Amino acid sequence: MNRPNPSSEPNRRKLSTRDIVLCGLFAALIAVGAFIRITLPTEPYPFTFSLQWLFVLLAGFLLGARLGAMSVATYLIIGLVGVPVFVHGGGPQYIFRAGFGFLLGFLLAAFLVGLISARLAPPIGGAKRPFLPELARLLAAALVGLVAYYAVGIAYYYFMYTCVLTTPAEWGLGIAIAGCMTTFLPDIALCVIAAALSIRLRPALYTAMH
Repeated sequence: MNRPNPSSEPNRRKLSTRDIVLCGLFAALIAVGAFIRITLPTEPYPFTFSLQWLFVLLAGFLLGARLGAMSVATYLIIGLVGVPVFVHGGGPQYIFRAGFGFLLGFLLAAFLVGLISARLAPPIGGAKRPFLPELARLLAAALVGLVAYYAVGIAYYYFMYTCVLTTPAEWGLGIAIAGCMTTFLPDIALCVIAAALSIRLRPALYTAMH
């Protein structure tokens, strides 16, 4: 029986040029998604539905947990150093916006989506699986990511209103929950779209990367 070569493990942890390019590509796609949006006029901060969530999901599905999370982290770093790639601009002061937690939620979501989808439906090259069972497995991973994304966003929103901003915390939490309710169904739709696209894209990308 063939056993993994322990000496090959360190190499698997290194980033190749291809990995760096893919992380940069998905960081750019997430940035582009920020500008394809619909803004909801909530106060004191507007909530925005954008295509960022679609590209975060695709990063997790196609790149896996590690590279998917790294692509989101790259996007966040670019925005925090001052490049206006966030929905409302950029710069280090953005962390004081109550909605910044939803961007942090992208990071956890991409990791979980990549991790869970690799276990429920590990990518394979060449052979095709039945569409609906594969869709169900990938959708389950996407929904876990969606819950994590919303949980981090709402928790950060509540923290900001409790510890930083002067607006009553209860009001801030209510706004966060209300805002999530308005974007929940569209985000579910993006989960379905991302899962369906990934069924077609994952085998080809897996073959190319291996």
